Amino acid sequence: MAEQSLMDKIVSLAKRRGFVFPGSEIYGGLANSWDYGPLGVELKNNMKQRWWKRFVHEWDDMAGLDAALIMNPKVWEASGHTAHFTDPLVECKKCHARFRADHIDVREPCANCKAKDSFTEAYQFNLMLKTFLGPAEEKANVAYFRPETAQAMFVDFKNVLDTTRRKLPFGIAQIGKAFRNEITPGNFIFRTREFEQMEIEYFIKEADWKESFELWRKEMWGWMTDELGLKKEHVHELEVQDGDRAHYSKRTIDFEYDYPFGRKELYGLAYRGDFDLKNHFKEPPYRDAETNELSYPHVIEPTWGVDRSVLAVLCDAYAEEEGRVVLKLKPRLAPYKAAVFPLLANKPELVQKARIVCAELKKHFMVAWDERGNIGKRYYSQDEIGTPYCITIDFDTLENDTVTVRDRDTLKQERVAVVDLVSYIAGKLGV
Repeated sequence: MAEQSLMDKIVSLAKRRGFVFPGSEIYGGLANSWDYGPLGVELKNNMKQRWWKRFVHEWDDMAGLDAALIMNPKVWEASGHTAHFTDPLVECKKCHARFRADHIDVREPCANCKAKDSFTEAYQFNLMLKTFLGPAEEKANVAYFRPETAQAMFVDFKNVLDTTRRKLPFGIAQIGKAFRNEITPGNFIFRTREFEQMEIEYFIKEADWKESFELWRKEMWGWMTDELGLKKEHVHELEVQDGDRAHYSKRTIDFEYDYPFGRKELYGLAYRGDFDLKNHFKEPPYRDAETNELSYPHVIEPTWGVDRSVLAVLCDAYAEEEGRVVLKLKPRLAPYKAAVFPLLANKPELVQKARIVCAELKKHFMVAWDERGNIGKRYYSQDEIGTPYCITIDFDTLENDTVTVRDRDTLKQERVAVVDLVSYIAGKLGV
C-alpha cells in the first residue's frame, strides 16, 4: 500500500463513515477547518475520558481545571507570547503566496507560481489569533484566543493550591481548545488553526526535575502503547537541541510519529523551569508546610495533542486484510463497543429479541443497531469503523437464550448467554 495512498484512504474513510468532515463544506469549506462527526466525536471523547481517568482520577496529587479561552492580554505579555510566539514569514512578490521561511529554501523558485528570486525578506509573524472584546474594534479592546492551555494553569496556580492544599510535587491537568494562526496548516487534522490539547503542569522542587522528567517520559510511552495501542516502532524520541527549543524550556523531548506524510511531532515533554510562575507572580507563591520557606516551584510539562492522537490512532489501526477494511482500534477507544444484529430483518421474533438485547447493552456501553443487508456486509461495515464485537440474534437465541459474538480481529465466533453479555463485554474491555 503506497504511503500517500494510505493517507487518502484514511481521509476518505473518515468522511464516508462519519469520523471527520470538512468544515463548512456546503459553503465551499474553510481552509484546514474540520468537524468531528458522530463516530469521530465518540472516538475523541473516549480518548479524553481515558486520559482524564488515567492522569487525574488515578493520581493522588493531580487536580483538574477548565479555564476560559480568552484571558487578560497581560497574561500573554508576561508569558512572552506577545514578543516571542512567532514564526518567520516570507511572501512571493509575484503571486503573494506566503510560506514559513524555515520550511522552504528561499533560494529556490516559488512552489506556487515557480517565480525565481521572488521572496521578500523574512519577518516575524505572531501566531496568536486576535479578537476584540466589546463593540469597538480598537487597541484598548484587543484580546487573544489562547494559543495554549498552559498559561491558565500557571495563572490559577495559587487558587488551586489554596483550595486543594497540595504539597509538592503535584499537578494541574486540563483538556481544552487552543488557537494558532498558523502560516502553513495542513495534512488533514495534523496541523490546524483550532485544535485541542490534553496538558499537565507538574510542579516540583528544582532538585527533582530530572527524576520527574523521566517519570513523565515513561508515562507518555505508557499512554501511547497501553491506551492508544500505537506500535512502538512507529514512535520516536527527538531530543530538541539548544536554539530549537521554546524560549522557556531547559529541556524538551518531542515524541514523533511515522505519519503517512512523514515523521512529525505527536507529543511534547518540556522542563519549563520556574520561568512561568516567576513571570506571573511578583512574590513566590508556594510555602513549604514543613520549612515555611517560600519558593517558585519548577515545572515539568507533558503535552498531548488530541487531534494528532486521533490521526495517529487512525493511521496505526487501519488495515486491509481478507477482503475487508478494518480499524483495529483498542476496544476501549472504539466509538461502538458492540453491534447487535437480528439474523433476518424480516423475522419479527428475531428483531424483537434483538431490540431487547440491544436496549439492555445500551445501559452499559455505546452500542450500534444494524439490520441492513446480509450478515457478512454488516460485519464488514462494523469492521471498517472499528467495532470490536458483533452480536447476532438467531433462531438458537429463541431456543436457549444464547447469542453469537464475533471478534473483529480474530474473526472467531462463540456462543454467549444473553444474561452474561454485559460482563462478557466488560471483561473484554477491561472495565
